[in-house]
Amino acid sequence: MGAPTDETVDLKAWIGRTETAEDVAAAGPLQGLSALLDHETPPWRAGEAPPLAHWLYFLPRARQSLITEDGHPARGGFLPPTPLPRRMWAGSRLVFHAPIHIGARLERRSEIADVAAKTGASGNMLFVTVRHAVYADGQHAVSEDQDIVFREASTTPTPPPGPAAPHAPCDVARTVTPDAASLFRFSALTFNAHRIHYDRDYARDVEGYPGLVVHGPYLATLLMDHFLRQRPGAHVKTFAFRARRPVFDLAPFTVCLKDGPREAELWAAGPDGEACMTATLGLTDGL
Repeated sequence: MGAPTDETVDLKAWIGRTETAEDVAAAGPLQGLSALLDHETPPWRAGEAPPLAHWLYFLPRARQSLITEDGHPARGGFLPPTPLPRRMWAGSRLVFHAPIHIGARLERRSEIADVAAKTGASGNMLFVTVRHAVYADGQHAVSEDQDIVFREASTTPTPPPGPAAPHAPCDVARTVTPDAASLFRFSALTFNAHRIHYDRDYARDVEGYPGLVVHGPYLATLLMDHFLRQRPGAHVKTFAFRARRPVFDLAPFTVCLKDGPREAELWAAGPDGEACMTATLGLTDGL
């Protein structure tokens, strides 16, 4: 029997649902991440997974027959069975409690913390907050509240960014040029089959985007990497990011850092200079 999709289903009934996954903090995914980020020697602490690298584990393992048109597994198991077709990782709030050492046994305990229907300029939306707790060899390593947004199908194409504008002042900026190869490699690292990231025809003709969409967690990873390039081996305690609008593979964008002794602000600026993702980062004891 398929998952319920009728609009009369009480989606708030999914609040409190839980699932548990297990994995091992293997070195291979970290080597792949280092290659994608173009490091000969990565700027994170040796023998440990860098902040956000827990996203490279606990990968989805849905059978191929359960994959839907957009590349995601069918909803209605852990995630609520909303009929809204477009999906976006809107942001996360993370606390890093303890390091994840390479080879550690991992466990992730997840819970649907909230389900809220809203209406905005783009139509009906459903916000789902998933609360994750990651344990490494039994020690609580990461807490994460992850916001997922489901939206209506596009009725008009999303326009590409406008002309370039001056970037907001920051301490260090770096230009990133997204392309199909880098987006595919991040999709492969995270076993993410969402077609907006690698299938240009689908992204344009079905979801109405002007190009391939840069993954939200890839943007967040690039921001974290931008910070670590300036502060190698830093002990990051907190990180929170919010996706404000899509980034496409049509033009370079800029990652920006405004650093401080105990905290930092980061953002990704599109080719028009507008912030597409913003983030804040806190350090342990100012390290």
